[in-house]
Amino acid sequence: MPIVWTENPEANRLLETDPLALLIGLVLDQQVKMEKAFAGPYELKQRLGHLDAGKIAASDPDKLITVFRERPALHRFPGSMAQRVQALCQAIVKEYGGDAAAVWTGARDGDDLAVRIKKLPGFGDMKVKILVAVLAKKFGVKPAGWEKHAASWHTVADVDSEATMAEARAVKREMKSKAKG
Repeated sequence: MPIVWTENPEANRLLETDPLALLIGLVLDQQVKMEKAFAGPYELKQRLGHLDAGKIAASDPDKLITVFRERPALHRFPGSMAQRVQALCQAIVKEYGGDAAAVWTGARDGDDLAVRIKKLPGFGDMKVKILVAVLAKKFGVKPAGWEKHAASWHTVADVDSEATMAEARAVKREMKSKAKG
């Protein structure tokens, strides 16, 4: 099932083909529309000229923040998201030699996969579940026991059209509303 999370086919293709782009998109997916979050990696690549975990990890933090703040800003909170993306890239370099896909390709089973994702900056319990679902449904990554770590609600992993994106957005809104009490 192809990724159609943005209105830009090239941004969608980047999410399908570049594991770092996928992780960055998930990090950016908070307090902005999902389409904006998932278009972010493509825009970041355009601005930097690359999407290389090692280069982003080693870049000057102030320069990266400036790149995030260029208009239109990559996120509603460009400063904190630039820091979070850099921290993500630093973790990928330190733990996985700069290979973002190694987060899941090296997982022994579903438990290990969830632990690996949870250690990444910007990935709390909900994002772990969402990424496990995305990896299984969009990329066929299904280590033994993955199901118990995957989101059981409608997420971007289930999006294949504007209608299913609207449904994912509604579910997300409802979950936020319930969490606020």
